[in-house]
Amino acid sequence: MAKKQLDDDLLTGGSVAGDDKSAKKAAKAQKSAEKKAAKAAKLREKNEAKRAEIKKEIEALKAKKAETTDEKELEKLSAQIKKLSDKYSSIGSNGNGIAPRTVKIIKSVICIVLVVALLVTYVATGAVRKGFIASLSIPAQTFTGMTVSNSDGSSKAKIKVATYNYYFAMTYNNLRSRQEQYSQYGLDLKKFNLDVDFDQKLSKQTTTNDDKETVTWAEYLQDEVIESIEDTYTYYLAAKQANDGKEPEITADQKKELKETLDKYRESAHNYGYTLSGYLVKAMGKGVTESLFKQEATRSYIAENYKSELSDSSSSKTYTDEDYNKYKSENEDSLKAVDIKFFECSSEDDAKAFKKALKADGSNFSSLAQKYASSDFDKEAYGDDAYSTEIGVTKENLKNKQYAIATADSKDKKSYPGLDWLFSSDRKAGDSYQYSTSVVYVLAPASIQDRNTVNVRHILIAPETDDEKTAAKDATEKQWAAAYKKATKILDEFNAGDKTEDSFGKLAKDNSTDTGSKDNGGLYENVTPGQMVNSFSTWCFDSSRKAGDTDIVKSDYGYHIMYFVGKGDLKVWQYTAQQKLSSSDKTAATDKLEKDYSIKVNWFGSRYFEKDVDIDN
Repeated sequence: MAKKQLDDDLLTGGSVAGDDKSAKKAAKAQKSAEKKAAKAAKLREKNEAKRAEIKKEIEALKAKKAETTDEKELEKLSAQIKKLSDKYSSIGSNGNGIAPRTVKIIKSVICIVLVVALLVTYVATGAVRKGFIASLSIPAQTFTGMTVSNSDGSSKAKIKVATYNYYFAMTYNNLRSRQEQYSQYGLDLKKFNLDVDFDQKLSKQTTTNDDKETVTWAEYLQDEVIESIEDTYTYYLAAKQANDGKEPEITADQKKELKETLDKYRESAHNYGYTLSGYLVKAMGKGVTESLFKQEATRSYIAENYKSELSDSSSSKTYTDEDYNKYKSENEDSLKAVDIKFFECSSEDDAKAFKKALKADGSNFSSLAQKYASSDFDKEAYGDDAYSTEIGVTKENLKNKQYAIATADSKDKKSYPGLDWLFSSDRKAGDSYQYSTSVVYVLAPASIQDRNTVNVRHILIAPETDDEKTAAKDATEKQWAAAYKKATKILDEFNAGDKTEDSFGKLAKDNSTDTGSKDNGGLYENVTPGQMVNSFSTWCFDSSRKAGDTDIVKSDYGYHIMYFVGKGDLKVWQYTAQQKLSSSDKTAATDKLEKDYSIKVNWFGSRYFEKDVDIDN
């Protein structure tokens, strides 16, 4: 392919030739995007129907609430409305038809700059800037655009205009790619501040920055570029300084990734009759040669590696008994935990009847939970005491579970009457209480408990439903029975072998449906009470538990084949303190570093920065 063809494509916004591999990739990506968009539209339609039904229920409860004067009944109705509202929100996100978790996943996707597809898209869609064509090569390669340095000037880097152009291209591509991804999933672009028209001048469009100021998209993009450069070079320079002024080596995998990326770029450049440097200059701006691309990519790797080192060093820091005890004395209230039997009824009348029928020793708690359970699944599940047992839960644990007992007072939002009762120093084992729709039986009153964290492995066998969107709780009896049969077979296989932790880990990798732990053999380390579902947690923190114990426990997610590895080194409250102290130290370390470094823009050099799209109107 001739150089003129590339020039024409760049200048006119035309696509690359149809026989080019990049075009084929782009077409394939487009087809995939259309399928995803259609799927998202179908999901939105389905979710809107569900939301409409829930909305009717909410309106009915609101109408009932308006006619009610009884304070307890008002609290119950408020809790029901909140529960339904949460359910309403969980089905799609602000009319997008996408569940919040999915939105979170989409938002967390970072468009990696070292991916050939971004550059191909950049070229193929004609996303070319005046600066890329009109700017002179010599200023870009020689003029200093800005300087990053620490406060005493012992560590500094002069940023050439070409380097700015590199980051500008990457930031622009990232923004454009994110917009395309969000559009494919049917997300509201304006909500995520992505409603920019790339066919118009960025300097003629406005948006709102993080400081809630109205700025042009050109200004917004430039601020993003400067921030990216400052962040990267702060950690890059700090890494050099920590390595006696020498540039640290990047990992073998990072070197391989960079080489593969450049090889792909080189192949595309060859198809156009360009050298790699010539291709990069045309696509990303004057001065962005092969050597500069490698340099900046390497420095980005070094910066990220140093960030990880700082994080790891904070996480691995050893704290003294004095540190722990100081944290304990300052945070005693938040560290206190209770052991309870707990059930959330469907109505306050049911809760009152439950409490009235509850024996003084709590022995019939599970049978009562079965009686007042609202679903067939729960009626069976609560036959196991573990389902209604909350081990070592703190105030915050309970608030997060949104139980009625953990709701704030309607008149004083800082007051939690139910929790005040439960965590009172007057509580003793055997006390019981009904608050709105909540019924609680105290197994162990509030204290800073003397139990260690635990290390455990598990293999989750979820029921295989006809629809992947169907929750395990909604599976049929036959599907649950099949899951149990499979779990039993796997445990039998384990027991027939050498019964080691390693062999259990292998079975987890091969069989577990828990994607969060299967790759590391189902291992969860330093598990704390309240972290896992009740049945899982109750099994783990059984006082009789010893290393090598196995069992099968049931939860809302399926059957868990359990393997007890052993107790952790720290008490639960110490581990909580360690996590908080570590997080604080990490934040302090990064804040100190970022405050020590600053960026200064060179007025003259900045005249040659990339600024806007190549639109002739």
